[in-house]
Amino acid sequence: MLHFSRLAGATLLAAALMAGTASAQTVLRSSDTHPDGYPTVEAVKYFGELVKERTAGRYSVDVYHSAQLGEEKDTIEQVRSGVIDLNRVSMAPFNGLIPETTVPSLPYIFRSEDHMHKVMDGPVGDQIAAAFEQVGLVLLAFYDGGARSFYNSKKPINTVADLAGMKFRVIQSDIFVDMVAALGANATPMPYGEVYSAIETGVIDGAENNFPSYDTAKHAEVAKFYSLDEHTMVPEAFVMAKSSWDKLTPEDQAILKAAAKESVAKQRELWAAKVKESRAKVEAAGSQITTPDKQPFIDAMGPVYEKHVKDDKLKAMVEAIKAVQ
Repeated sequence: MLHFSRLAGATLLAAALMAGTASAQTVLRSSDTHPDGYPTVEAVKYFGELVKERTAGRYSVDVYHSAQLGEEKDTIEQVRSGVIDLNRVSMAPFNGLIPETTVPSLPYIFRSEDHMHKVMDGPVGDQIAAAFEQVGLVLLAFYDGGARSFYNSKKPINTVADLAGMKFRVIQSDIFVDMVAALGANATPMPYGEVYSAIETGVIDGAENNFPSYDTAKHAEVAKFYSLDEHTMVPEAFVMAKSSWDKLTPEDQAILKAAAKESVAKQRELWAAKVKESRAKVEAAGSQITTPDKQPFIDAMGPVYEKHVKDDKLKAMVEAIKAVQ
């Protein structure tokens, strides 16, 4: 009887220890549509390493790349409802949810990559970050999404007139639909994973994205003409479910915030290297890259700004961005 009691006691103790260990190790799930090795994926992995180290292993991050948990629109809803903890997603799909995200998604709002960094690292970036909490999200970091340009399977694009009547895939954002329309082309919102086959089968003529995406999604195989018009430099948002965030102690929240900030520098470094690598790769494979005069493209954007920058708050943000030197 005594032996049984000891055995039962030992079993209960082991179970208690196991439960304690389980509760002490929390795995945060993070989503990304891009493939393994992509700069955003690697930046979130780096963030996870820092978090694991600084919480002595109490928290770790599993990154589900290559849209394993769904395309961006789906994963935004998953993170808002707390089904997944973390998400790296383009700013543009948030435009309908968070009005402040409209501004950095506007065509030609940023003069250069350096200008974009200064804006997103400053007061305007803080204002946009704060707005995410309205929809159940905590903004941890802004990553680089690069300069997006048009590419297609038909012909070089050197002027606005060359775009007339062409069909381009865009991300699911009204701004992008209206931008393409303002240039005389037709926009087709479509999940990222469907673009290759849509170009290959002629459903669309092309799409618009940065060099790393053009390369890693293999769109360069089916759309050889890349026009460096650089119409947008939409930052990427790295967000956490507020429900997951609220479970953290203030000390752990500070650790995650600091780790996210450090991952930004890492991502920018990886991004710059990847842009050079991808451009060289697609050029070597036969892509024709043209550099049109951007001014006519900029001049065509008036209707887009008129439609999407209506209230005083957004107008003030636009002016604040223009004032950043």
